[in-house]
Amino acid sequence: MGKMEDYRQNLRSEKDIRRYLLENSNLPGPRGNLELAHAAALECPAQLLIEWSSLDIQVAPTNTNLEFLSFCGILGQGRLYLEGDPQSLERILNAASDPRWRTREAAATALQIIGKENLPALITFLPRLADGNPCEQRCAVAAICEPALLHDPATIRFALELLDKITTAFAAYPNKKEEGFIVLKKGLAYGWSVAASADLQLGKPYLEKWLQSTDRDVCQVMQENLKKNRLIRLDAAWVDRWKNTC
Repeated sequence: MGKMEDYRQNLRSEKDIRRYLLENSNLPGPRGNLELAHAAALECPAQLLIEWSSLDIQVAPTNTNLEFLSFCGILGQGRLYLEGDPQSLERILNAASDPRWRTREAAATALQIIGKENLPALITFLPRLADGNPCEQRCAVAAICEPALLHDPATIRFALELLDKITTAFAAYPNKKEEGFIVLKKGLAYGWSVAASADLQLGKPYLEKWLQSTDRDVCQVMQENLKKNRLIRLDAAWVDRWKNTC
């Protein structure tokens, strides 16, 4: 039995779930207890997950064990959506722009949880994020750029077109020192390689388009993607040909 299954069993029998999560969160620290968080997202009552999803940075500051409750609450919204709670998507949307990076990660992962069980629902929702602010756009990138979701040509093309739209907005964004812009830049710096490597023949025209951009930040993003082994393994000669082209 894996560690996550152990946690799930413990949570089923635990009388004080909140205390158990706080004591085993691994926060403060560099890495929260992800196995426990995923177990909590599956096992905790919906009422607790909804309550924790509303904890803001004032109540649950960054890198505290209280932030772990926020992380678990947002992560659990993926399960709650699949169980029929449409408001879960609104909670995920709010978390996508949270000032705490762990909470933003929870939002993207919650969407992946939805996508693995109901891909059409994820595909329907992501354009809303793509039309949003840079943090919301980054959430869309992180959500769809997951190899487990990118199997069929239609989904891969959707991911590439979503990235294309978001990169267009990224190139035109006026405040390049804003945290949201920096967050989005980091997401695009790996997301393109994930989506393109799912079907490189589909992906190459998109990559080549943006590799010819005259925008410095776009060029940096695309060159970072060319460093990823997932692309190099598929076509090293093509990668070499496009390195340092902008």
